[in-house]
Amino acid sequence: MQVSVVIARYAGFCNGVQRAMNMAFEAAEQAKREGSVICSLGELIHNPEALKRLEECGIRKVDRVEDAAEGYLLLRSHGEPPETYESAQKRGLKIIDCTCPSVDRLHKLVREHAARGLPVILVGDQGHPEVVGTTGWCRGGACYVVSSEREAEELPAMEQPLALCQTTFSAQQWDMILNVLRGKYPDITVKNTICNATANRQKEAAVLAASSDVMIVVGGRQSANTQKLFELCREKCPECYLVERAAELPRHIKYIHKKRIGITAGASTPVWSLKEVFAHMNDMEEKLEQATEELSEEEQRNKSFMDDVEKSMVRIHNGQTVTGTVVTITEDEVFVNIGYKADGIIKREDLVDQDVKVDDEIEVEVVKVNDGEGNVLLSQRNIINRKVWEDLMAKYQAGEYIEAVGKEAVKGGLIADCGGVRCFVPASRLARGYVEKIDKFVGEEMKLKIIDVDEKKKRVVASRKDVLAEEAASKKAAAWEKLEEGAVVTGIVRRFADFGAFVDLGGVDGLIHITDLAWHRVNNPGDVLTIGQEVEVKILSLDRERERIQLGYKQLQAKPWDNIEEKYPVGTIVERKVVRIAAFGAFVELEPGVDGLVHISQCALTHIQKVEDALTVGQDVMVKIMAVNPETKRITLSVREALADQTSPDEEVIDEDIAGEEAPAEE
Repeated sequence: MQVSVVIARYAGFCNGVQRAMNMAFEAAEQAKREGSVICSLGELIHNPEALKRLEECGIRKVDRVEDAAEGYLLLRSHGEPPETYESAQKRGLKIIDCTCPSVDRLHKLVREHAARGLPVILVGDQGHPEVVGTTGWCRGGACYVVSSEREAEELPAMEQPLALCQTTFSAQQWDMILNVLRGKYPDITVKNTICNATANRQKEAAVLAASSDVMIVVGGRQSANTQKLFELCREKCPECYLVERAAELPRHIKYIHKKRIGITAGASTPVWSLKEVFAHMNDMEEKLEQATEELSEEEQRNKSFMDDVEKSMVRIHNGQTVTGTVVTITEDEVFVNIGYKADGIIKREDLVDQDVKVDDEIEVEVVKVNDGEGNVLLSQRNIINRKVWEDLMAKYQAGEYIEAVGKEAVKGGLIADCGGVRCFVPASRLARGYVEKIDKFVGEEMKLKIIDVDEKKKRVVASRKDVLAEEAASKKAAAWEKLEEGAVVTGIVRRFADFGAFVDLGGVDGLIHITDLAWHRVNNPGDVLTIGQEVEVKILSLDRERERIQLGYKQLQAKPWDNIEEKYPVGTIVERKVVRIAAFGAFVELEPGVDGLVHISQCALTHIQKVEDALTVGQDVMVKIMAVNPETKRITLSVREALADQTSPDEEVIDEDIAGEEAPAEE
């Protein structure tokens, strides 16, 4: 009968423990170079094999800060209360903080809630180093630790409590306790702080144990998370063994009589212990190589486990692009398995896809193989930025425009963002004219043309002015194609000059000369048109070489002398304004472009020596239409006749008497 040996994917060191071990080994090397002493406050991790390696590197365990000699002090991944940091700093010790990022997040949540004077309920094992360390950060508010539903029921009344969980606690037990807490405290705030790696490890182990004939859990007996893992597996598989090393494997296991054997390991179990157990099992089964050709795909995968372990030791280098699998997500960081001896860390600000989930495959760039604390720093944004840069360079070579958004006004110009790449736009390149306030472009979307590039420093200098100029030239060329002499087109009045008005015809300007604004005399273009007004004009002439367009506005308006006889029949009396005076008479404007003449003899009822004796410029007078000649554009008017028609006979006599009486006085 064939045997299937299945190793859980989530087995062995978690990210936090791996990080702590890396930091410890590097700190030991540093201490050795300096000739310093290095101590670990308590057991760095609960695994005898791992602790033995640490001791071999010169790391000595102490139980109190006071027992540590001058030099380096390692703080374990379980975390420590603030008093530990304060005590170590007073003694002048160099702290190497190996606290797991997930535990650090737990501390932060407790600290912030307690600082508001509100109570905290921590679900976990009383006395566990992580729980002890976490309760120490609860300054300002009460902290209650519970590990069962009964203990949760016995909690006192409180308002606005915050419920959190030990990062390695049983997810199933947490859910049961949480049900009690929700029923007891309606205003409770809940934060699930169980590490994703822990939840995944427990879930996968339960499934593997349920489908296995034998289940082996590798890890330290003093490790709480390993004990929980063992208990969980034993519930699903009666024949379950907890071993710390390969030598502890029961001799009576005869694999040849089993169909499926599962192996998992606690979070504090080093890979070499897991590797040793697997190798030992293969030896006990006479290496199983005689049945290699008959192994299933799953068996082949597990048989190659040792090769995979070796491959995990491959070297990586800064700037390398790799594909990895998301294994843990915290509030501030995402941990990615990239096939290296340590998982990589992406800080939230370097993560492009904020909705990434556990088990997602993502492409990342290695920023630092070692950040000084044993961490591999990764970036997803760097890859995106590189692709954006490559796209920018392609557009630069092709002379194409780029899309950007104004971000910050700086000395000499504007910083614009183009898909994550900073572009500098000099003030002289922001617009076609002078820009007084650069900050008005902040937040504005714009098209830019790259004019200079520094490949090494990844710097881009761009111009908005060039884009505007090229677009205007293109628009102008398109507009010229549509224009033809004699055509009637629509435009927008843009500006005035003493000699006329300029009209935008959709990319090109034309001029209405002041003499073509109206059929009458015009002194100011603003008397006829307004800025921004939409008008219909006639193209009088086109000079493509000099780019000049002559337009006419009055040509589309009715001529004032058309139907003049119908508008002003002979004998009609109208009131109009005197516009100018000559020696022989006064001109009265009937309408713009149409003046009539009142001869001096017709300016008053009585004889006058000068026109000014009866009329003045700007005066409104009643005039009678005496004659209209459209051909010569002349109209004869009479003030005297208009007055005579409106004066009674008695009034005329009175005027004559007055005139007679006044004549001698004039002598």
